[in-house]
Amino acid sequence: MSGTIGDNVYRASGVVAAASAGGISWQSVTTGATLTAVAGNGYPIDTTSNACAITLPASASVGDEIIFTDYDRTWGTNGIEIDSNGLNYQSRDDSWTVEYDTEGQSVHIVYMDATNGWIPISDDVITDEPVKLNTEGIFGYGNDAGSNVSMSSLVSNTGVVASDTTGVGTARQELVACEYGGDKGIFGFGYTDSVVGMTNLVSNAGVIASDVSAVGTARKSPAACGYGGDKGIFGFGTTGSVTAVTNLVTNAGVVGTDVTGVGTARREIAACEYGGDKGIFGFGTTGSVTAVTNLVSNAGVVATDTTGVGTARRAVGACGYASDKGIFGFGTTGSYTGVTNLVSNAGVVATDTTGVGNARAFVAACEYGGDKGIFGYGYAGTPDSQVGTTNLVSSSGVVASDVAGVGTARYELGACSFN
Repeated sequence: MSGTIGDNVYRASGVVAAASAGGISWQSVTTGATLTAVAGNGYPIDTTSNACAITLPASASVGDEIIFTDYDRTWGTNGIEIDSNGLNYQSRDDSWTVEYDTEGQSVHIVYMDATNGWIPISDDVITDEPVKLNTEGIFGYGNDAGSNVSMSSLVSNTGVVASDTTGVGTARQELVACEYGGDKGIFGFGYTDSVVGMTNLVSNAGVIASDVSAVGTARKSPAACGYGGDKGIFGFGTTGSVTAVTNLVTNAGVVGTDVTGVGTARREIAACEYGGDKGIFGFGTTGSVTAVTNLVSNAGVVATDTTGVGTARRAVGACGYASDKGIFGFGTTGSYTGVTNLVSNAGVVATDTTGVGNARAFVAACEYGGDKGIFGYGYAGTPDSQVGTTNLVSSSGVVASDVAGVGTARYELGACSFN
């Protein structure tokens, strides 16, 4: 659909500038590899599948304007190249190469005169993408009284846990899950009667898919979180020996091969997002419990150890809250606990907050409602004492008292959000 902005042009910087008398006529989205531009038009250019070579008009009048904008934030992968078609571009003749290859960019050009030709009066970049906040969650798989299970339980956007959904994929325990693609999730790794590496994708409707063959080192008791706004990372765990190896998850849910481990190798750790586009691994055991953490950059790079803060423990859970902060909670020091530790939007872990609810270990946690979280299920002590208890986390990181369990009580399960 095309339309005309009659009075003003909105620049990428947020500054509204007067338009030419004729206005800008916005065209349908361009997806092709070539485009012949016409003065007075605005072009949303989608380079998801290919770069785009743009030819400017062969003649122009002073004051002619054209706007090009990155329709789907893909110019960083496939950019645009402008051929000035015999006219100058910023005083250079058309033998020069003019390229724009920055994600989220918009280019507004105006024809000035024969000497300088076309001049970009703005080539701003919208660096901040709208943040998509997942509103629902899912708990899945785990250990029920010593038996591997594969059922799942959905979490509504108000934090209400639904009864069991019939399991899909290989029943297993000691697995984890994280988000990818901005609105979907993935379960991965775990233990059947041996360590495994298969994964199961979760659609943006909360439907779990069948097994995807393992990539990377098969292991159990790793952790996982999102990073970069639309990607994920699995890390650490044990093959029988503890490891710090990681595996990145693309925004299409494809798991990458092993990345050499950084930081203290350990198992029974947890991970969550912070800062909107980064992650943090924390706690766990090397054979002895620890509180050490490792930050994950928005490019998926794991940092060296940060000295632990709070009670060293293993078998904890973690999730995000408030859209840019995180929380670690529960676990065991040898004794079960409900203690929590908040993570700031700069990735700083706070000292212990007194535990609320049923002290337990081997819990899972995920986000819901866009800015809240939920801890669920776990193991509370005596043989086969798995529970279905949940505890909601407010948008300010406050953990609520126990909510009675719904569905099959279990532990050593995974959880993630979706939308």
